[in-house]
Amino acid sequence: MQQKQCPYLFPPFHGKKTNTMDTTTKCYHNLHFIFIPLMAPGHLLPMVDMAKLLARRKVKVTIITTPLNSIHFQSTINREILLGSQIQILNIKFPNQESGIPEGCESVDTLPSMDLMSNFYIALCKLHQPLENIFQTLSPIPSCVISDKHISCVADIAQKFDVPRIIFDGTNCFHLLCNHNLHNFNKNIPNEGKFVVPNMPDIIELQKCQLPGLFNPGRNKKLNSFRERIREIDEKCSYGVVVNSFEELEENYVKEYQRVSGYKVWCVGPVSLCNNDELDKVERGKRINSNNESEYEIVKWLDSWPSNSVIYVCLGSLNRATPQQLKEVGLGLEATKRPFIWVLRGAYGKDEIEKWLYEERFEERVKGRGFFIKGWAPQVLILSHKAIGVFLTHCGWNSTLEGICGGVPLVTFPLFAEQFYNEKVVVQVVKNGVSVGAESVVHLGEEENYCVVVKKENVRDAIEKVMGEGEEKEKIYGDMARKALEEGGSSYRNMTLLIEDIMQHVENKVKV
Repeated sequence: MQQKQCPYLFPPFHGKKTNTMDTTTKCYHNLHFIFIPLMAPGHLLPMVDMAKLLARRKVKVTIITTPLNSIHFQSTINREILLGSQIQILNIKFPNQESGIPEGCESVDTLPSMDLMSNFYIALCKLHQPLENIFQTLSPIPSCVISDKHISCVADIAQKFDVPRIIFDGTNCFHLLCNHNLHNFNKNIPNEGKFVVPNMPDIIELQKCQLPGLFNPGRNKKLNSFRERIREIDEKCSYGVVVNSFEELEENYVKEYQRVSGYKVWCVGPVSLCNNDELDKVERGKRINSNNESEYEIVKWLDSWPSNSVIYVCLGSLNRATPQQLKEVGLGLEATKRPFIWVLRGAYGKDEIEKWLYEERFEERVKGRGFFIKGWAPQVLILSHKAIGVFLTHCGWNSTLEGICGGVPLVTFPLFAEQFYNEKVVVQVVKNGVSVGAESVVHLGEEENYCVVVKKENVRDAIEKVMGEGEEKEKIYGDMARKALEEGGSSYRNMTLLIEDIMQHVENKVKV
């Protein structure tokens, strides 16, 4: 196995430090944190952000991923190195051939079909030996490994090398508590109608068809068995959980999950706020060689509109809404008569929606007030612009947090995974948005079974309900998020507690 190493492995620092570096903290020379993210934008990006935050606290950090994933964030890591962070990327080969996945596909969003998701999980299992080989060569010796829960083979590796394995959960404590409580309640979940999730701080009503695959499995039995195996491993082999959230956002859920799970829980987010440099905002998650509108053109267009006037629409990198449903979204946007940015990257049935845009002359009909991005979008940059007045989102947790940090009200359109949980956080816990009326998850690979559930009127009315409303409240949450990450804030303190916990663990091992 050939390993490609970043040429700047833990270099001496000779430049002038900027405010992005934490110059007040202790230097933890002996600590070495290993990050192993899942190869999917919504999982990889927050782990890279967290790795950067840790490295700024004078901790040595190694990120392990595959070549076609590392190129998307290599430049931001190089800038961290130049600012004095001791951080590196190590590449391992993705087992395409052995897993039946086409060459060039090394992340979930690049799979030609969601039918290959089972193959993707097989590929993750086959990373066991390459990862173990890297662990044997790492210097200094790893102090702990922070891995995405889906890469379950890390549990065995951590046990073999006697290293604490911390799960990175890219969602929130509301989600973790829901799953914990529903696992014990599973046999009592009704197949039809609403039910109250047991033992939650608030009265939370859901339907089985809105639950993630662990409780609402699709027809892919292999995928379902992978999910169950991941849950079992997490229960037995985790030192703790690092969460991309902040305590002020969901305080009752953080406390309750810690109490009932017995896990160590560190809320260290919103980690996307580490991208306070304009270049980092522009490049975060940028797909190399993508033919997109330039960031300059997007900002220039936004600059032409008044504050809080533009609708931003993005249903995620794995958007599973059908073309028929997306048409209703488009018609709803048109009906608002307001300016909008619509990101169509990764849409299911993309060719069909492109055909509709052309045949119906939709772009021409909204010319001047409609801006279309048909690939990657600099979302953090867009949401931080003063012109954005509302965010229509699929409720992926990264997007949800980024909207909250931007001080923008949300219109929620959950599609799959834990996104209906996140909608409850927005609408019921934080109360900074409204639902567009989606009713059930769209299982990956089963999109053809789903029809239109959200009409253009739903889209228009939900946007009008929050556009220009509650501006001060949204800004308060954005301010709270930023303060949580600053020195003295709750997330800053939690990261300190995480570092000191691992340092204590290392010192105890030395004494033994």
